[in-house]
Amino acid sequence: MTRTNITIGLFGFGVVGQGLHAVLERTPGLRARIGRIAVKDRTKARPLPAELFTFDKQDLLDDPGLDVIVELIDNADEAYAIVKQALLNGKAVVTANKKMLAEHLPELIELQRSTGTPLLYEAAACASLPVIRNLEEYYDTDLLASVEGIINGSTNYILTAMNRDGQPYAEALAKAQALGFAESNPALDVEGLDARNKLVLLLAHAFGLVTGPEELLAVGITGISPLAAAYAREQGLSIKLIAEARRLPEGGIAAAVLPTLVAPGHELSNVHDEFNGLVTQSGFADRQFFLGRGAGAFPTASAVLSDLSALTYGYRYEYKKIQQNAHLALAPEAAEVDVLVTFDDASNAPDLADFTAVHEQFRSAQRGSYLTGTIGLGQLAQAGWLRTPGVCVVRLAAPLRAAVAVAQAAEEAAVAA
Repeated sequence: MTRTNITIGLFGFGVVGQGLHAVLERTPGLRARIGRIAVKDRTKARPLPAELFTFDKQDLLDDPGLDVIVELIDNADEAYAIVKQALLNGKAVVTANKKMLAEHLPELIELQRSTGTPLLYEAAACASLPVIRNLEEYYDTDLLASVEGIINGSTNYILTAMNRDGQPYAEALAKAQALGFAESNPALDVEGLDARNKLVLLLAHAFGLVTGPEELLAVGITGISPLAAAYAREQGLSIKLIAEARRLPEGGIAAAVLPTLVAPGHELSNVHDEFNGLVTQSGFADRQFFLGRGAGAFPTASAVLSDLSALTYGYRYEYKKIQQNAHLALAPEAAEVDVLVTFDDASNAPDLADFTAVHEQFRSAQRGSYLTGTIGLGQLAQAGWLRTPGVCVVRLAAPLRAAVAVAQAAEEAAVAA
């Protein structure tokens, strides 16, 4: 698709849909207009003429006068049906639905190839941060070693309110929802599922690894304990929900979403409120840092706008890294992570046999107990105590690393002794 004027069929007119309408009105350089909008609620008052709206999705999908379908609804199953039919009908698609993409990415990649029709989704990764296209284009030949970041603005807003402003968790969550930062189902945010879905997209474009969200460990922020928060303050650290993917020395990728203790000197320590931040480490460009708003109407709409502009000059994802790295796979069994684990009492204490090493232990009937230790990423994901009420797991500042490197260091230390 290459054209100077595009007419949009828009699905959804919520926070982001209205934001898109507003930014299109203020962007004369892009000759794009909304031709029709499909919505569900027949009773809701809307600020645009009634004839612009329809309640039948086929009015958009079957309209030859609409060039691009922009999908901005929050139902992943309905979004998938819309996007699939649009691609089969030869209509370019822009979407912000990360859950839908993460759950159907292999099929959607194949649909793009078989139909020759582009599907763009910059807004699905980090809202206003230009991440996907940079991973696709700027890093298309530069070997990436890792990507790590705060990629969910809602949880970052909540953690900032708790850590900096002293707000209780429930109050911080309610304010995030009132401001439109949190999803309609807050569990997607606070349980780390939204960040996990975005990590699926980053894996595909950073490393060419296509995997399902269920293959990735995700621990959210709902279980962060007062003891873990106190430990962070005493150490001069901040707790951030961080998604990370890293190449391992022996091949394979380690990837997870975990609450993480971040040191003041780290780029992500200064990412506050609804902002997102992403750090890339590559062979040639070295270390780079992206910072921008990760939630809200205009930040997300700006990414949709960028995709619409890209469609006017025929842009599409080439997925070159998928072809280059067909052998690449997740290897959680080859990676280890340093963690702080807090627990209420002996009844929900973690199994010490799960750990490669236990570094520190503290027990208190009044404050609760904790330990710090090293554990395999795969072992942590399978640990029965991980999801036990009263147990909190927070990753320490060290990055995910290869288990073999840890074993070699321990062996060298033993020989030296």
